[in-house]
Amino acid sequence: MKTAFSSFIYSRRGIYGILHILILLMSLFLVISISIDTFHNIPFLNQGSYLKIQFWICMFFLFDFLLEFFLSKEKGRYFTSHFIFLLVSIPYLNIIDFYHITSRPKSVISCALSFAEGGYALAIVVGWLSGSKASGLFTSYITMLMATVYFASLIFFVLEHKVNPMVTDYWSALWWAFMDVTTVGSNIYAVTPTGKILSVVLAALGMMMFPIFTVYVTSLVQQANKRKEEYYQSQQSEPADTK
Repeated sequence: MKTAFSSFIYSRRGIYGILHILILLMSLFLVISISIDTFHNIPFLNQGSYLKIQFWICMFFLFDFLLEFFLSKEKGRYFTSHFIFLLVSIPYLNIIDFYHITSRPKSVISCALSFAEGGYALAIVVGWLSGSKASGLFTSYITMLMATVYFASLIFFVLEHKVNPMVTDYWSALWWAFMDVTTVGSNIYAVTPTGKILSVVLAALGMMMFPIFTVYVTSLVQQANKRKEEYYQSQQSEPADTK
């Protein structure tokens, strides 16, 4: 018997929604597990269970990409617009582990790729929140800014806490990230090349995001004042109409 729920499940839109929810949950699980290990100074990259989980999550990402690609009417447009998601879906960590690459860039690449997969979930969340024009822009900016600061602080802590005496715990890295994105600066400075690059990226992000946020808030205030003026004008015109 065909029901509304089954129609939703088997429709293309329903399939996309279910797949995106599963991707969101898997990505969030990956980010949370990495965060917990990072807080407890556990090297997650050396854990076989993490690599297995990461591999199957990537396989599911690839399955979702291929399914939506074959169901898409405009395959060329879909491929170009989702190309970055395809790059994120490739299990680079398993490839690196298979070829036994143990150099210093491995940790840098591994951390970046792990949090890039978390960014997949962020893109889905921002896409959902942007559906409402009233609050979508504000929520999207806040979500992107906070997530970028959080991911940058985790990467900074993983790379710096063993070589930088000023990074004693994760909260020091989080303090560094927040102060850097506000362009105020911190008493903690990076000593690794990747940490220095993150310092520049966060400062540039802060200079781009905060003026946009200011413009958006100014626009909201102008719209509120405009609605207030229209209300007062309508109130003043009512007595004249009654006469």
